[in-house]
Amino acid sequence: MGHIKRWERSLLVQAVLVLAFAGSAGAVTPTGVTKVSRVTGATPAGELLPNPNQTHTNYEVYGTDLGIVWDKGGGEVFVLFGDTFGVGWCGNGGCGGGWRSNVLARSSDTTLSNGLTFSTMIQDSARHAKEVLPSRKINNDEITVIPTAGITVGSRHYIHYMSVHHWGDPGMWFTNYAGIAYSDDNGQNWVKHPSARWQNNASWSHPFQMGAMVRNGGFVYLYGTPNGRFGNVHLARVPENALLDINAYRYWDGNGWSTSQAAARPVAIGIAGELSVSYNATFGRFLMT
Repeated sequence: MGHIKRWERSLLVQAVLVLAFAGSAGAVTPTGVTKVSRVTGATPAGELLPNPNQTHTNYEVYGTDLGIVWDKGGGEVFVLFGDTFGVGWCGNGGCGGGWRSNVLARSSDTTLSNGLTFSTMIQDSARHAKEVLPSRKINNDEITVIPTAGITVGSRHYIHYMSVHHWGDPGMWFTNYAGIAYSDDNGQNWVKHPSARWQNNASWSHPFQMGAMVRNGGFVYLYGTPNGRFGNVHLARVPENALLDINAYRYWDGNGWSTSQAAARPVAIGIAGELSVSYNATFGRFLMT
């Protein structure tokens, strides 16, 4: 996984969104981005980028999906990946040996102009990144468990994830449910909460199967989309100390906050894929990419 100046790019996108579309939502397409280093995997032949993490030898991580970053407190961020492969990774998509559905790194790096350097990855044995959320790896049952967001409240860390029933055509997949897992030991071990879940429906269209999470004003806001990359965006919120209580969530129904999931109405019209949302206090805006 090559590292683009995504945080600098994000700031640029945020500024453009706010200045060009103050008072309304709008979109821009960033251009002119520059790749400055590799984050995961071995250096391919001919690539001259720095590769500070050397995850192929240090953690048996040759290929990864995603790369969800959030502030975990204590001067560190978590960097959370989806499907991950080791020796034998074919170099193009999900294939190879050492399959883990997800892996997790920590970083205290704040100088991103030369790339993102990990402090460590969570490991289950020496030099082997751990699968932090297990999956059955059975097609048409639970083929994998993919993280979609992360957030920290106090000393407890949370992962929003989806249980994937099976993969479909490009941009399409089908989920059993979305859920929340938590860790109280700095990310070493995670518990999938048994009732903090949003079950999918028979038509595979439940609007909260993937999520982006952001803290603001004592609440955690959950921006949800259906499985795949072809849905609208819906919104829920929950007091930040009640993330594991599924009954404490309230859903935006177009006029206010409802207890009914079925009452939720879109806050952004798709088609939308995986989201990231932050709140910018300077501009007083929620910013979505």
